[in-house]
Amino acid sequence: MAKERPEKAEETEQMIEKELGKEAAEGGGAGDGRDMRAVLLSGFGGLNKLRVARKVMPEAQEGELKIRVKACGLNFIDLMVRQGNIDNPPKTPLVPGFELSGIVEAIGGNVTGFEIGDRVMAFTNYNAWAEVACTPAEFVYKIPDDMSFSEAASLPMNFVTAYMMLFEVANLREGMSVLVHSAGGGVGQAVAQLCSTIPNVTVFGTASSFKHEAIKNSLTHLFDRNADYVQEVKRISPDGVDIVLDCLCGENTGKGIGLLKPLGTYILYGSSNMVTGETKSFFSFAKSWWQVEKVNPIKLYEENKVMAGFSLLNLLFKQGHAGVIKGVVDKLLALYNQKKIKPLVDSLWALEEVKEAMQRIHDRGNIGKLILDVEKAPTPLMANDSTETSEAGEEEEDHEGDTENKERMPFIQ
Repeated sequence: MAKERPEKAEETEQMIEKELGKEAAEGGGAGDGRDMRAVLLSGFGGLNKLRVARKVMPEAQEGELKIRVKACGLNFIDLMVRQGNIDNPPKTPLVPGFELSGIVEAIGGNVTGFEIGDRVMAFTNYNAWAEVACTPAEFVYKIPDDMSFSEAASLPMNFVTAYMMLFEVANLREGMSVLVHSAGGGVGQAVAQLCSTIPNVTVFGTASSFKHEAIKNSLTHLFDRNADYVQEVKRISPDGVDIVLDCLCGENTGKGIGLLKPLGTYILYGSSNMVTGETKSFFSFAKSWWQVEKVNPIKLYEENKVMAGFSLLNLLFKQGHAGVIKGVVDKLLALYNQKKIKPLVDSLWALEEVKEAMQRIHDRGNIGKLILDVEKAPTPLMANDSTETSEAGEEEEDHEGDTENKERMPFIQ
């Protein structure tokens, strides 16, 4: 893999420092309470593009809430953003992150229903990985008194995605069956918990073998991610399944559609197979695209099958469905209060440990959600080694069980 030229990297860093210095000067500068720590993505590429910097603290505008951030969620989409592996990537430098929890610190004009001091969770269109964030009030939700900030930061992306796919798109009902890939991740575990709220739902899952012991009780049937899961599913259920939830894409698209029963629904909600190394790979993109079976709508018609896609961020920020999401969040909080669901937190990381946290999610080493804890001090070993971290390729995933015990113990609630 080609390395960034030292003189070019130094020049880029100097430009960013100059810009940040200009911001601080215009906003009052460090030390006067008007600046903050934030994770900065200086450009698209590897882990070396991430670092913690000081930025001018944002202020709530019309219709917004200013939130003192306590915890932020880390998702696979954040890794793809870092690589620039998304459609219409934003300009850099930027502060990544799409979900957070914290305390309302200020209220913008024309905002009702909130008070300073409210404990909340929220979606943000970037800018979540910081000590303070501002976001429109329609993307902010009060949280129960007994919900921790780490749980609250785990709920928005994972549980809303899972709920929308199961109940709004696929119409999950009693007696149905579901296949979910990456069953040990945040969305996978949310799917498993939500399926348990409906009687007699059979859940098939694929996951790395080292995760099986930890998650085996949350699913009905669990297969190794490298096994021939199609044959395993058909051996148990010859007719296939009612719902397939696919975050992998590539060859799994054709396999998933082939496993559907009549009136079944296949939903694509990610494309993690396109991420193989530290930086964006044209080869991985082309391979994944090439492996996607070309879907004939006439065949879907003849076989009575449904093919769908789901993007929560597009639904929120491009298609204006905040009201729909608010209704889903209300239902999820009701389930939480009834003790029927509980976000699973894999581990807590300081902002300064974002590179290591992102490495863990790249290696598929997490069971549940990775959380950036804004108030957490970095582990000394992590802080010393942060500049040395680089991501492993997809070919190393067969050994990913080794990452389970490296430097970080899972967070136990």
